[in-house]
Amino acid sequence: MNETKSGFWYADWSFPIFVGLLSAGVFAGTHMYYLYGIGAFNEVAFVSMLRAGMETGAYGAVAAFGASFLFARIIEGSLVGILDIGGAIQTGVGLGVPALLLGAGIIFPVANFAASLATGLIIGVAIGYVIILARKFTINQSDSTYGADVMMGAGNASGRFLGPLIILSAMGASIPIGLGSLVGALLFYLWNKPITGGAILGAMVLGAIFPVAL
Repeated sequence: MNETKSGFWYADWSFPIFVGLLSAGVFAGTHMYYLYGIGAFNEVAFVSMLRAGMETGAYGAVAAFGASFLFARIIEGSLVGILDIGGAIQTGVGLGVPALLLGAGIIFPVANFAASLATGLIIGVAIGYVIILARKFTINQSDSTYGADVMMGAGNASGRFLGPLIILSAMGASIPIGLGSLVGALLFYLWNKPITGGAILGAMVLGAIFPVAL
């Protein structure tokens, strides 16, 4: 297992590379949309905010929207070990960062294809390294209840299937954590909310009360 985790696909140093490559493609997609009106990797409603900024020259709304998504997902990635591609990369890197640049009058990274690839790559690598480094102070702490490997997680559509997987993983950690995850998922289900959040919160609550001895 240790040899497997030291390989390229599971190593910490390769994660920023994956995030960088994905961010480069998304940022280049925004470049295509900026020039040709097609190619952005986002939902229509979100892209319309960027279009409104391009037409009026006021990028404040889309910049704040995208940057807040990016900031929140970076914190989430370092805490739970899952980087949400939709929020962090598609919305944050694909909308927030370009809007910040355009709003500041820095057009070249968005208007030039090669520059857009390089800009997205640099930003993505930086995001990946921030999450890897932040893990040293979050889920990698010696008194952590249950650690998690960093991964790029599912979006809103497929995220519903993560709930049962989280419950099974929690049960594998310890009985109290598994029960907490199960009860939390059940409460969220009765509340008509995604059970993934309930499973995580339930596991965290009982995990804090009954931590796993490392």
